[in-house]
Amino acid sequence: MTKFSFDNLFILDMANNHQGELQHGLNIIDAMAKVAHQTNIRAAIKFQFRQLETFIHPDYVERKDIKHIPRFIETRLSLEDYEKLILRVREHGLFTMCTPFDEESVDVISQMDFDAIKIASCSVTDRPLLEKVVSAKKPVIASTGGASLSDIEFLAHLLRSSSINYALEHCVSIYPTPAENLQLNQIGYLRNHFGGVPIGWSTHEDPDDLITVGLAVAKGATLFERHVGISDNDHKLNAYSSTPQQVHEWVLAYQKAVERCGSKNRAPALIEESESLRTLARGIYLSKDVKKDTLLKSSDVLFAMPAVEGCLLSGQWSASIVTDKDYSAGESLNEAIANADASDDQHINQIMLQVQGMLQDAKIQLNNTSNIEISHHYGLKRFREYGAIIIDVINREYCKKLIIQLPRQKHPYHFHKQKEETFQVLYGEMEVEKNGNPTILKTGDLFLVEPGNWHKFSTLDGVIFEEISTTHINSDSYYEDQRINDMPREARKTVVTNW
Repeated sequence: MTKFSFDNLFILDMANNHQGELQHGLNIIDAMAKVAHQTNIRAAIKFQFRQLETFIHPDYVERKDIKHIPRFIETRLSLEDYEKLILRVREHGLFTMCTPFDEESVDVISQMDFDAIKIASCSVTDRPLLEKVVSAKKPVIASTGGASLSDIEFLAHLLRSSSINYALEHCVSIYPTPAENLQLNQIGYLRNHFGGVPIGWSTHEDPDDLITVGLAVAKGATLFERHVGISDNDHKLNAYSSTPQQVHEWVLAYQKAVERCGSKNRAPALIEESESLRTLARGIYLSKDVKKDTLLKSSDVLFAMPAVEGCLLSGQWSASIVTDKDYSAGESLNEAIANADASDDQHINQIMLQVQGMLQDAKIQLNNTSNIEISHHYGLKRFREYGAIIIDVINREYCKKLIIQLPRQKHPYHFHKQKEETFQVLYGEMEVEKNGNPTILKTGDLFLVEPGNWHKFSTLDGVIFEEISTTHINSDSYYEDQRINDMPREARKTVVTNW
């Protein structure tokens, strides 16, 4: 079964805005579907289910002085009417979603085969309801309005441990929400705290506010929810529900924000940007006549603009550049020199810069006593293909290491006669193959390698994992490739002392 995607999902909550009238509910669905198709968004129409016979205590059914109860009673729809509404949603090609407020409603949601379940903010601590929702085994989106961090952590643990595909939404349960109470920084906080979980924005601000959705996009929200309805002579909307026109403008504001925020990862510069910067760059020129095969010193060159076409740039300067021909004073250095084989120091510098970036992304700090070595089984020039960075944290009767592999790196088959080791992935994803059996490991996963077991590992997009083992002994690694075994250790290991 394909995993339900929360990315760029717009949840249009009808709530009780159908006013208990089937036709009015159908009109809302038709109008919102038209907006969704005009703006080309992934949209879900959301309903709310309460089995009023048991949801409201019998002694309070007739009470008019208790908030919400009169409206729930007045806007009641039959299950047959809901089935007609759901059918209309599906005819428009939209997703169906529902918020249950009692356990019996979860059973109805399962019977009607909704695409996903929404947990309302008021239900985040409702454990009987949460346990029932989990039993339905459907994708879940949970709002977090008014919830403490421990409440959200409990909910996330319950969903995760039950293998539920879920997302969280920042929400402020004030209707409507004043601008000064929106707390949009919580989107970023939830993203960092619950790494990898999609985070959304469930909004109750003024429906004419088009700034907030853009800020939510910039903070990292990837799904969006708001109350919707239709206002006419017979039906008036509350202050936090949006008309079709307001939803249309809201989605357009979102799309403009996405366009302006641009890529999520660091992409190569635009051609126009590179060309513009090139006009301000300095080229490298010879300050005197120099013969071919000369190792250049800084006193031999001049860094000056313009950087003419074919000229090596000042940013490409290193103390290991050797001239490729005879040069005259004032002549620009040929950029083709930059394609010559880099020195070992340059390779090491490039490797460690990438390693530092991965550690920063993973928020891993190293202490000053850690020993760092680059393991390159076939030499530094093939390190991007085979190898790993090994950081020795401690090595006593027990041993702890951090092992880092750059994207698309492999570590060849080997075994240990004495050492037992356990891997735990801290960042990224890897494949470990033990005795011919591959296993994919994701963040948090553990993997045991006993002495005498052949194993190798690799990564597609880069990985940092912890190795906990018995004492590490340098002579206790035996490789399938005899060429590696025959190499002295210093020929396939480079200790990094200054980075």
